[in-house]
Amino acid sequence: MTGPVRPVVVTGASSGIGEATARAFAALGHPVVLGARRVERCRATAEGIRAEGGRAVPLALDLRDADSIDRFAADSVSALGHVDVLVSCAGDVLPSGTLATSPGDFTAQVQVNLLGAQRLVHALAPAMVERRTGDVVLVTSDVVRLPRPLMSSYVSSKWGLEGLARALQMELEGTGVRASIVRPGPTLTGMGMDWDPEVLTPVLDEWRRWGLVRHDGYLSPEAVANAVVTVATQPSGTHLTLVEVEPEAPVRGRPSEAT
Repeated sequence: MTGPVRPVVVTGASSGIGEATARAFAALGHPVVLGARRVERCRATAEGIRAEGGRAVPLALDLRDADSIDRFAADSVSALGHVDVLVSCAGDVLPSGTLATSPGDFTAQVQVNLLGAQRLVHALAPAMVERRTGDVVLVTSDVVRLPRPLMSSYVSSKWGLEGLARALQMELEGTGVRASIVRPGPTLTGMGMDWDPEVLTPVLDEWRRWGLVRHDGYLSPEAVANAVVTVATQPSGTHLTLVEVEPEAPVRGRPSEAT
């Protein structure tokens, strides 16, 4: 690899964008910690990374549990020596409207998508500031730009996460630590793909009614991971504050479609 070795922590690394991001950093020679509730899946990914000559450590992380977050942060530092890049990919989405979502369920969504991320930043970023170098990459969603109905707790928490990131950018200016937002559009991950048809169909119908589904294209997790790596590997003096990644529409009129 070219450039310095930078120890990386990735949350939500049991599948989807988080897993792809951990693999992408490891492929470049960076040691990675993979954190998620489904730690057995992180173990399998870590074994694959190590089989290819990389360094990977799987650790349990439940963003709903303050003790789990604090333990994960401490164990990450112990495993890596220090953390130079924190990528917050963990997220959860509840297909439910504002009036139908219980306060408890709404709070749980905000805890995973926003409050847990803030606690992890609080635990790991101060050491970056002391070293005068580091990257915090927060993966949000294009629901911040295009709010969708029937997922109000997810929309609210991702709006809050971008607000956190914007404030953090100003607070970290001049410290050598960059806070960045990667905002993906529709992506083929496990999140939402396991909804029952009787849940998914009315959600998609509402999105179409509001003009929020323009085509059938989806991003791959690897495409979003590539954006995350690009943000975090920019040379000193360059700060990509916000990168939105959207799926390209299927190309119309390909010969294969006309036959």
